[in-house]
Amino acid sequence: MEVSTMTRSEFDDIRAHIDAEADHPGDLLRLARSLLSDLEDARMREAMLRAQHLRLLTAARATAAAEAAGCSTPLTYVTEELARQGQLPLTEDEVNQILVDARTATALATRLEQTPTVVNGGGPRVRRCSGTSRSLPR
Repeated sequence: MEVSTMTRSEFDDIRAHIDAEADHPGDLLRLARSLLSDLEDARMREAMLRAQHLRLLTAARATAAAEAAGCSTPLTYVTEELARQGQLPLTEDEVNQILVDARTATALATRLEQTPTVVNGGGPRVRRCSGTSRSLPR
């Protein structure tokens, strides 16, 4: 079971299982080990994503600096990093789709920045799923 694919319902099912099986320490120990393993995997994926983000940010900054310095090929840094990550568009269709996605993302980000966020008033948390519909291995 991977943390990245677990839904709120699955977490609720695990909590319900723990509550229902609290008198079986062996089950809880196996569950705890499994969850710790999943957490470690998620932390590794997060570290890899952070490193990837840092490389992309560094390439973007180097590209901006190269352009400011009058370099004849300022996009080299970002192009090489995108190619390294397998994200460089190769076909005209990919180029067009990326441009459409960029315009959409910009419009959505602008809209989100204009819309005031509503903060939950601190009332009781509504649970969407409950129960022990999922059985955990024994």
